[in-house]
Amino acid sequence: MTGVSSGIGLHAINKITKQLNTKIIVGARDCRKKMPENVQIIPLDLASLSSVRTFAEQLIKELNGGIDLLVLNAGMQNVASNEKSEDGYELTFAVNHLAHYLLIQLLLPHMSTESRIIITTSDTHDPAVTPIAPKILDVQELTYPSKSGFGSGIRAYASSKLCNILTAFSLSKLEQIKTKHIRIIAFNPGFTVGTSLGRNASFTSKMIMYALIHTVFRIISLFKPEYVMSTPEKSGGVLADICLETLRIPADKIYISLVKGKPSYPEPSELAKDAQAQIELWEKSHTLVQLNTF
Repeated sequence: MTGVSSGIGLHAINKITKQLNTKIIVGARDCRKKMPENVQIIPLDLASLSSVRTFAEQLIKELNGGIDLLVLNAGMQNVASNEKSEDGYELTFAVNHLAHYLLIQLLLPHMSTESRIIITTSDTHDPAVTPIAPKILDVQELTYPSKSGFGSGIRAYASSKLCNILTAFSLSKLEQIKTKHIRIIAFNPGFTVGTSLGRNASFTSKMIMYALIHTVFRIISLFKPEYVMSTPEKSGGVLADICLETLRIPADKIYISLVKGKPSYPEPSELAKDAQAQIELWEKSHTLVQLNTF
């Protein structure tokens, strides 16, 4: 599992470990982070594809059998899109999409039959929900943005969340996924306040966002239920329920979205369902993470 150091992931892992007596391995930059007793931490920096490869190698060595559940929950958001990953890619795209794409590729051969892969996404990918959602898929622009400035980081985040859903749909079509009966789930935790997504933002940016959340967004939520605020405890609890299968997703659904804190199964955006966009992202991501063969 990735993204357990704070926010949704931390609350999820705490609930999971109380109810699930099994080996749990998480990837985190800070290996000194206190975790429940049955959780093992392996170093992982999602801003470095080399670190992703090292993590996967160490994880595979730790396995006694196959992987029953792979949870790709980590995410970040910047104010601007001018920060780069270790590999020179736009940081949000690299962390939220490329690192998880590479993890999937490296770990897929080790997934158990009837296992599950859960990818945390966001309804910010959908223009029907938010105006910052991407209208087109431009992988070149996501990788090497031509423009930056205030707000570009939020748009980069929304685009990375589109990539998460596109990846989920592409995965579901793979023959090895079908052969092993692996379940793919894209989870939108809803408008969750109090996470560490914007941890790298300046004090001024954080104050602006705080003001928007407690004024403008509250008004919008009266008309758009997707903007009703949730908490990391509630959203993390639902993620844990999905992991524990105490919340069962309908067999014909991939996308689950929390609206007013309750599970719903809306259609994702038209772009997310576009087969050509799915293929394009999959193939270009394959090249960007420097994998040799399909």
